[in-house]
Amino acid sequence: MQYMLSILIWLPMIAGVGICLIGDDARPNRTRALGLLTVIVSLACCVPLMMGFDPTVQGMQFVEDVSWVPALGIRYHLGIDGLSLILIILSVFTNLIVFLATWESVKTRVSQYVAAFLIMQGLLVGVFAAMDVILFYVFWEATLIPMYLIIGIWGSDNRVYAAIKFFLYTFLGSVLMLAAFLYLGYHAKSFDLATLYALKLSMTAQTLIFIAFFFGFAIKIPMFPVHTWLPDAHTEAPAGGSIMLAAILLKLGAYGFLRFALPIVPDACQYYAPVMIALSLIAVVYVGLIAIVQQDMKRLIAYSSISHMGFVTLGCFVLFAMVDKSNLQSAGLVLEGAIVIMISHAFVSSAMFAGVGFIYDRMHSRQIDDFGGIVKSMPVFASFFMLFAMANAGLPGTSGFVGEFMVIVGSMKAGFWIAFWAATTLIIGATYTLWMYKRVIFGPVTNKKVEELQDLSKFELSAYSLLAILVLAMGIYPKPMLDYVHQSVSTTLAQADHSKLQG
Repeated sequence: MQYMLSILIWLPMIAGVGICLIGDDARPNRTRALGLLTVIVSLACCVPLMMGFDPTVQGMQFVEDVSWVPALGIRYHLGIDGLSLILIILSVFTNLIVFLATWESVKTRVSQYVAAFLIMQGLLVGVFAAMDVILFYVFWEATLIPMYLIIGIWGSDNRVYAAIKFFLYTFLGSVLMLAAFLYLGYHAKSFDLATLYALKLSMTAQTLIFIAFFFGFAIKIPMFPVHTWLPDAHTEAPAGGSIMLAAILLKLGAYGFLRFALPIVPDACQYYAPVMIALSLIAVVYVGLIAIVQQDMKRLIAYSSISHMGFVTLGCFVLFAMVDKSNLQSAGLVLEGAIVIMISHAFVSSAMFAGVGFIYDRMHSRQIDDFGGIVKSMPVFASFFMLFAMANAGLPGTSGFVGEFMVIVGSMKAGFWIAFWAATTLIIGATYTLWMYKRVIFGPVTNKKVEELQDLSKFELSAYSLLAILVLAMGIYPKPMLDYVHQSVSTTLAQADHSKLQG
């Protein structure tokens, strides 16, 4: 198991390159099967990580450390804690959902399509396992390439515009993040993450680094007001691209705040916490209201994602506003709640975007007004979609409720009005989700094509069944996942609660 992380990184990437070179688009199912087999093998490789991981141990496990660029002190340094482990498994699992849910939706350049997702899977594992910040940046930046191609090649009519907008926004933020990493490495004489955690910095330096981190991570989430690239990217991306974008790529920004901003520049985080809380609440409320008026199902779900991710950033920064900062139990509650929302949103948003993809493949439309009465021709789909819609609205008993409840309860320690405005998501989320569901599934039949629709295929049903099991399991009994991330949260809180001011 010593090199299991490297296997998880390089196996799908090598397989992806191989499939791209030798793939036969004349036999697309064979290419898809090779991609699916690679993902299943990757999931099998995750089993030893889960079995061998000790959630009670503080620090990184399964560490690999090899000199990479010795002249610059850059190392190929990998390791995982509970948070990294969960996100790595989530990345591989999401790729499984992508292949199952979009088995026949892509008809052209199938080998390149499969290769893009396999390469992205390996890069994402690298992002979550990297313990050297330059190595982290390399993996982080490289994820832009396959997603840019996925949107630009297999997307809808305005795919090129959406792909370029996605690339420019995220690339600009990444450059600023790299500048912060270089500054930190220069002063610490090392790019190792553990060394950077111990580095003392002036308030001015912390402020500049926090601003750089903000643009790097906030654009990726995306936070208000740097969120405008996401609706276009989701709308134009193919279903598989939307699933991967919502489930994993948005989580990179939240992971960055948890892994880098809070432990490295805690004083700046505390100083700017009111701003971050305000921006998070604007995302929760204002962007949620924008979702209500959308006519395109994908744009509605995209704005919903921004609103839900506002809860994640709220959980990351509301701990600095708590009146009783010595109450680490409450601080841990909101931070763990933010992580639960990240995982739940991955499941629910994957299911929602996959559902829109199922309908689009059959009707070639995403406009709500073009549908109605789908329950009559696709009852199985309507049943599953109801579950995921309820989870998106935060219904108790589903994964969508658990994290939001934890953040709202923890936010009460920071102030009633913060918790109040955060809780409005339960009303706003139910409004736009149920409004869309009612019109699409139960509305009057306005298009005769709806009556001829075929229900879920075997591959689509398998993807939805897996997601439904996880949404219910996490909603009913989230403790196993919380046990894995508890030690990571405690370590992050200890770093965030300790001043790193120089002198």
